[in-house]
Amino acid sequence: MTDASAGPAGAVNRASVVRVAVATAMSALCGYAVLYLAARDLEPAGFSVFGVFWGAFGLVSGAAFGLLQETTREVRHPGTDPAQTHPARVAAGVGVVAAAVLAATSPLWSAHVFVDLRALSVALLCGGLAGFCIHTTLLGALAGMGRWSEYGALMVTDAALRVVVAVAAFAAGWGLGGYLWASVAGAFSWLLMLLVSPATRAAAQIRTSGGTATFLRGAGHSIAAAGASAVLVMGFPVLLQATSRDLGATGGVVILAVTLTRAPLLVPLTAMQGNLIAHFVDQRAHRLKALLGPAALVGALGAVGVVLAGVFGPWLLREAFGAQYRADGILLAWLTVAAVAIALLTLTGAATVAAALHRAYAAGWVIATVAATLLLLLPLDLEVRTVVALLCGPLIGIGVHLSALAGRRRDAAPTYAAIDD
Repeated sequence: MTDASAGPAGAVNRASVVRVAVATAMSALCGYAVLYLAARDLEPAGFSVFGVFWGAFGLVSGAAFGLLQETTREVRHPGTDPAQTHPARVAAGVGVVAAAVLAATSPLWSAHVFVDLRALSVALLCGGLAGFCIHTTLLGALAGMGRWSEYGALMVTDAALRVVVAVAAFAAGWGLGGYLWASVAGAFSWLLMLLVSPATRAAAQIRTSGGTATFLRGAGHSIAAAGASAVLVMGFPVLLQATSRDLGATGGVVILAVTLTRAPLLVPLTAMQGNLIAHFVDQRAHRLKALLGPAALVGALGAVGVVLAGVFGPWLLREAFGAQYRADGILLAWLTVAAVAIALLTLTGAATVAAALHRAYAAGWVIATVAATLLLLLPLDLEVRTVVALLCGPLIGIGVHLSALAGRRRDAAPTYAAIDD
């Protein structure tokens, strides 16, 4: 089996970023295609049901991204512990256990989340999570190895499978159930990549320094933080449903608006977590300085997005998805501002986990999510409290991450492979 102690196979350079950026753009287009087909095929009330499931799977799969983060860090910057662990096997075990816990506890929460096709939704959620744990771990191993072409190919295969199933659902008239299947179709795309890609097979066999308990301890912090981030990034429709009595047609419009305004920033950032963490590990001596460039780029793109969303957003929403999807330009502009805040929180989180500040990383996202949840309980209109929650919560989390990074910078030459437990 491949040993991670050999170090990464490729640096984070312009070529690697371009390869992942191209794959990200293709994945984003595929995601938009699924949303477009679902919105065109379903009424706003039905789309809100689909949106909640899409968000629920995004929540659990987003938590699984903690495995990507820890695997990337361990492969990219191996320690000296003679004990070793096998990330792919650990991920398989984590996936099975997590799916079993979801299934066992589903009678307690499924009625509050899924208002239609409940049994199918729970089954797909459990199966999709089990497969995605392996998927995201392989992404992390490929990122740590510097195999960016294969990293991008695995991303695109995931997204393309979703589109294939969504197109079939649209053409065959499968209705809501077909789009639920489409949401999780890519969770087992790694099986195809194992068949055709030697690098992916090597990633599946790689070992990292440290025992399984050490890996799980670090991954546990990352999973907790990734889970909290997933609530705000992908699982927000679930949070919205849980804090509202009835989303209805208005909820469908708000969910679609939130998804469309944040996707241009958050889809690339989520897809490039491997690049970002590897970059911040490589720049461990100047991690705060290394944040400035990506943060400035996010801010500039976000400013353009705010203007475009405010001016053209209402027209685009109405023309692309139908007259029943109407939203004010001011709402779309403010949702884009909130997307910038979450994007910056994602950046500071990547820098924090790269510094092995797992507790601070988790705390930033958890505090941001708790704050957003509390703000959603304010007695305001659905649109207003959505903006307030998505803007103010992340700003608090950013402060937590930056404080931790500044404290680490003041420390005297720490061992970056260590975990702050």
